[in-house]
Amino acid sequence: MLISHAVGEDVLHVTLHCDLDVANRAAAALQIQALVQAHRPARVVIELPAADPTPATISALARAHRMCASLSIPFSLAGASPRTRRLLDVNSS
Repeated sequence: MLISHAVGEDVLHVTLHCDLDVANRAAAALQIQALVQAHRPARVVIELPAADPTPATISALARAHRMCASLSIPFSLAGASPRTRRLLDVNSS
């Protein structure tokens, strides 16, 4: 299982259970997109498995961030290093 999720108080919480690689990054990004479209949350929070994720994980997160931005849904990362947050230009909470 790549991801799991929970919805509470109109916030979609997504947990990435492992760093992604080239073979599974698109699947994870599509799963996140489907969750956002299904739940239409007021906010999305993604929990990362490591402080410094792989480039494939960063790629999937960037895709999710762009999608959330296009829908005007705030997006934040939990468990991310300041470097990772800067890479995605996302403020953590």
